[in-house]
Amino acid sequence: MRTTTPNSPHTHGRWRRTGSVVIATAALVFTGLGTAVQADAAASATTSTKVTYAATPCATPKHTGDLTCKSYRVTGGLTAFQKMQAAKTGITPKAADASTPSGYSPTNLRSAYGLTSAAASSGSGETIAIVDAYNDPNAEADLATYRSYYGLSACTTANGCFKKVSQTGSTTSLPTSDAGWSEEISLDLDMASAICPLCNITLVEATSASYANLGTAENEAVTLGAKFVSNSYGGSESSSQTSYDTSYYKHAGVAITVSSGDSAYGAEYPATSQYVTAVGGTKLSTSSTTRGWTEAVWRTSSTEGTGSGCSSYDAKPTWQTDTGCTKRMESDVSAVADPATGVSVYDSYGVTAGWYTFGGTSVSAPIIAGVYALAGTPASGTYPAQYPYDYAGTSSLNDVTSGYNGSCSTAYFCTAETGYDGPTGWGTPEGISAFAN
Repeated sequence: MRTTTPNSPHTHGRWRRTGSVVIATAALVFTGLGTAVQADAAASATTSTKVTYAATPCATPKHTGDLTCKSYRVTGGLTAFQKMQAAKTGITPKAADASTPSGYSPTNLRSAYGLTSAAASSGSGETIAIVDAYNDPNAEADLATYRSYYGLSACTTANGCFKKVSQTGSTTSLPTSDAGWSEEISLDLDMASAICPLCNITLVEATSASYANLGTAENEAVTLGAKFVSNSYGGSESSSQTSYDTSYYKHAGVAITVSSGDSAYGAEYPATSQYVTAVGGTKLSTSSTTRGWTEAVWRTSSTEGTGSGCSSYDAKPTWQTDTGCTKRMESDVSAVADPATGVSVYDSYGVTAGWYTFGGTSVSAPIIAGVYALAGTPASGTYPAQYPYDYAGTSSLNDVTSGYNGSCSTAYFCTAETGYDGPTGWGTPEGISAFAN
């Protein structure tokens, strides 16, 4: 999540606002996982199967020094979800009008991360805060559409589940509306809902994407009582970040998740804050294993993929024990982020109202915030980023051991290995145990 947009082979030319791709029937979103072999076979029988996508507009800073969101929206081709469904039905997916989801559903994500039981019974009374810049005027309505489609309980202002405020806590004096950040907001709200459908959600909208405003929004989220805060933004490291740590991100007893970045190998902030959980990104595919899923490091090119690296400024927390980096190492854990294996999101502000498929570590950060929420309120005085380290190497985490996100002199900084590595940390969730105190 650097403050410049990566030079991606998938983002040439004008950013396209085309719809996602439909499957044969909406009812299929709830059924069947297929196998990777079957999916590949089905894909080979179709035309134009390669997924194309573009960075959302908020990946380009409005002002010098602004932080950026990091999400990508699919513009064509067949997603992993569509291949999975085609393998099951034998029906070739067709080009779309955004009327039907074409990315992974809540059911798929919970299956992949061992969360089906916890999502059905845990999270009630907990609040996940989403911190983003600018206003999404359709946030509540779009969230309602997503939750209704997937059979999740209503989460509204009226029933007390949903709340939208400015960085000062106002419910009426909100920031300027922005279509690009609205896409990011829809993504974040939908992923928090997918993982923890019984949780309350507070959306805190910063006046702009500056450190000062996003940091103020972060503090407001905690002031309002959220014990879980998701941040899908970031930028390059700087010597100022240690002061930002203490001003905005040092909240003991609060699980703060931050996207690791989408510009491939290289450390970014606030993911390298010693007080947050840095969340990397994977490519998530179905498989014939007992788990039913397999993951690898997300990397598309030398400038596009999950972030990782050794901080130049932040001190190494006591619970992080890798020996190649004397300061804070990024990442801690990971979840799906590859747009080709992306997730379904409903959005309507500034685009054709409908279903889109998104990727980027903006997907993985709210997913992990949701897992923390399912695991329960963090213990006061603790920094929940350390919790997964207590379960390192156990069956509570899916160790990601294949793939890389760039070139580096210390192998584990950029290459997946057995055990800890920079791109995926200690791995992805297998249930909630590794995220509980």
